[in-house]
Amino acid sequence: MDWLESLLWDPASVAHIVALYAFVISVGVLLGKIKIFGVSLGVTFVLFTGILMGHFGFTGEIHIIHFLRDFGLILFVYCIGLQVGPSFFSSFKKGGMTLNMLAVAIVVLNIVVALVIYYASAGRVDLPMMIGILYGAVTNTPGLGAAQEALNQLHYTGDPIALGYACAYPLGVIGIIGSMIVIRYICRVNLTKEDESVRNEETDVKHQPHMLQLEVHNDALEGKTLSQLRNFLGRPIVCSRLRHDGHVCIPKSDTAFHVGDQLFVVCTEEDAPAVVAFIGKEIEMDWEKQDLPMVSRRILVTKSEINGRRLGSLHLRDVYGVNVTRVNRSGVDLFADPNLILQVGDRVMVVGQQDAVERVANVLGNQLKRLDAPNIVTIFVGILFGIILGSLPFAFPGMPTPVKLGLAGGPLVVAILIGRFGHKLKLVTYTTMSANLMLREVGIVLFLASVGIEAGQQFVQTVVEGDGLLYVGYGFLITIIPLLIVGIVARLYLKVNYFTLTGLIAGSTTDPPALAYANQNSGNNAPSVGYSTVYPLTMFLRILAGQMILLTMM
Repeated sequence: MDWLESLLWDPASVAHIVALYAFVISVGVLLGKIKIFGVSLGVTFVLFTGILMGHFGFTGEIHIIHFLRDFGLILFVYCIGLQVGPSFFSSFKKGGMTLNMLAVAIVVLNIVVALVIYYASAGRVDLPMMIGILYGAVTNTPGLGAAQEALNQLHYTGDPIALGYACAYPLGVIGIIGSMIVIRYICRVNLTKEDESVRNEETDVKHQPHMLQLEVHNDALEGKTLSQLRNFLGRPIVCSRLRHDGHVCIPKSDTAFHVGDQLFVVCTEEDAPAVVAFIGKEIEMDWEKQDLPMVSRRILVTKSEINGRRLGSLHLRDVYGVNVTRVNRSGVDLFADPNLILQVGDRVMVVGQQDAVERVANVLGNQLKRLDAPNIVTIFVGILFGIILGSLPFAFPGMPTPVKLGLAGGPLVVAILIGRFGHKLKLVTYTTMSANLMLREVGIVLFLASVGIEAGQQFVQTVVEGDGLLYVGYGFLITIIPLLIVGIVARLYLKVNYFTLTGLIAGSTTDPPALAYANQNSGNNAPSVGYSTVYPLTMFLRILAGQMILLTMM
């Protein structure tokens, strides 16, 4: 039975470590699917399972645990950066600026409340443990990892901060959802009116492609070309088909229009009324039953040499006689502006004759199998440069030690930049959503299992016999106070829609269970829009804030 004893208890055995991680992760993930009042803690149960196993003496070589912890963290934050990178800078535009500033206010108030409690406790809770409580209160695991990595730089030997995180996390989830409910009743929100307001505004739809079938009635357009029509309108449009004297063709820049011609036009939603008023009335036509066969087809961009090219630079209309009416990216239709930068994974809607469309498909790639394989080179090149950036010391006056972005901040910054600007360096950043989620989940469960196993040996002594209940109370205050203050101000003074506000609250705490709750209570996409608008900046600030506090105050 020596083999069984080695498998269960030998910390130097590779089989023991792999089996331990497999057990902790599988049991933790299964427990995370259990819902209480419709809310689950998700993969965070991996942390609790790891603590339990560590408490009963199941552990491994400390340097192996640290390697798996740091590697999992790097994978997780890098994949997050790739996901949020394309929308990170655009999230500040228009109404997004207001939502992001509100999210920043929540982040700042979380830190302020945590520091006030820290100083008020008169040394009962040390600063690193308070940072652990802070991240548990706002349910932000990447921030915990970044803080842990900063403590490694400082050679911290105190109690594991994951204990404070574990104590504060469950009530943190409840506090986030509870704040949504409290704000609703304090501000006397009428959910029906809020839903109607969202549906009436549709602000995020007005820039989407809008299809029009028109008949030319404006005498001023007689004999005018498509290029002149665009200049007269002063708005971007795509005229994909023209019917003149019973014949259908694809108009080019020098194609002349005549009164009575029928046009198939694509423009933005907000420009549609002006286009109709200028050209003529809307009609109904069956474009598939014309004498000249035309096809419309979505073509997948899979060639790496197309990545980063502007749509207009391909000259598809002039060279192949086809029109591009819209581009679908990650499930969202984008207007086919000539300045639109194409990326691998885009689906381009092309209209033209069958043979011409086939030639365009060859130009763009249109080979689905190419997207099945992840771009490993981009991932690990980005991680390499992220680690280099995270290792660079930045000295600031008055700080005892140089500041480093660390193993969390460095890869995150590089991933955001690659996700947004990688096409300029000919880096293909496309990964399927399933591949991105797989890498993220593998990374986060490795991190949580490692932290839990390491912290479990001191769990009972530090939490159960110590100040565990105090940590829970502190965490609840850190959670609820900033959310109520900012939420009430946003609702009563800034008149933010309640459903958008719930998404803002979930996004500012990067809490998927809270977003799920918000979506369940709304009949629209407003919570998801609010969440995705503030999530990139919030995640960035959460990851950097804790380690900056530790490096400047310890």
